[in-house]
Amino acid sequence: MIDTLDDLDVEGTTVGVRVDINSPIDGGSLADDARLRAHVETLSELLERGGRVAVLAHQGRPGGDDFVTLERHADRLATLLERPVGYVDATFGEAAREAVAALEDGECVVLENTRFYSEEYMEFEPERAARTHLVTGLAPVLDAYVNDAFATAHRSQPSLVGFPAALPGYAGRVMEAELEILGAIEGTPEPRVYVLGGAKVPDSIDVAWSVLEKGLADHVLTAGVVGNVFLIADGVDLGDASSDFVYEEGYWDEIDRAADLLDAHGERIALPHDVAVERDGERHEIGVNALPPREGEAAMDIGTSTLAYYRRLLDDAETVILNGPAGVYEDDLFERGTRELYGAATDVETSIVGGGDTASALRRLGVEGFSHVSTGGGAALRMLTAEPLPAVTALENGPTLEPRAHD
Repeated sequence: MIDTLDDLDVEGTTVGVRVDINSPIDGGSLADDARLRAHVETLSELLERGGRVAVLAHQGRPGGDDFVTLERHADRLATLLERPVGYVDATFGEAAREAVAALEDGECVVLENTRFYSEEYMEFEPERAARTHLVTGLAPVLDAYVNDAFATAHRSQPSLVGFPAALPGYAGRVMEAELEILGAIEGTPEPRVYVLGGAKVPDSIDVAWSVLEKGLADHVLTAGVVGNVFLIADGVDLGDASSDFVYEEGYWDEIDRAADLLDAHGERIALPHDVAVERDGERHEIGVNALPPREGEAAMDIGTSTLAYYRRLLDDAETVILNGPAGVYEDDLFERGTRELYGAATDVETSIVGGGDTASALRRLGVEGFSHVSTGGGAALRMLTAEPLPAVTALENGPTLEPRAHD
């Protein structure tokens, strides 16, 4: 059982809140604040109830243009929360502790990017994570810890599993909602259809195996790179361009797994009937029986026949769970599959969308009307296969040791 904000006596309490506000950066500015907006409910509630809030988060990876400080995130949060939000360019050192200790009731400070410190790239068991510099440096000035970062809950890093081993831990509103909805898939109305697209082939095959073996899925519809791998496994010649991409991404072994899955549950797995390629600068659709395409042409989207086929299956569904775009939606030539397939899914009574790239695709295409859009990609996939999430397990287990006082 995980405690939530309903169980936390907030007033006068100094709370470390882990959020996931990792956002695209364009020209030094936030290009999309959707992830920040997702956490407004949790942060607003804590502040309105008199909490003293220290925000912990990461942004980007070393070497990337998006590996930046969280100063601009603090500014944007101030606008979204309609109150001042401080920022300090430290996470667990003296400056950070002083900034947190100086908070008054209803005040908030954003601490520096946790990934500026090497420990945050390592995976630890909770008790070991509680002994890292990040946790031992910051925990002494905190009274409680709230994890609202569902999207990173499949990681076992110090900011996610170390604090709840040293402090009373609670789920924020985002985390609470995700666990409630994704953890109750078995209770959703049937027939139940899963749509698995995008490029996370190993994860998608794991999900397909799990939901088909457990009888959770009446049909699994494949698209994107996932669909291409299943087509190759079914003996379709997609041409060198598509096959080389699968090989270069390290997915060649996944073809055998997809073939085994087709042998075991092929009657419930839907494969594309046609694909779209670029030919002479235009979208050109080819039926699978007419493949391979011309040299250099790659399967970039599902085609019209596939969309009609998939729509028929969705028309009979009561629940649809979607993860991953149907094609290279960033290219105007190949956005149609994702736009129309996901648009059709909004007509289903219960429609649940995995996060990550899928949520980004829907925002870009302006597709709305789903029952629930998850904030997590990898974490959502883990939940759909009933795999434990380390950050959630850490909250369930609660404090196991006292944090070591900072010297």
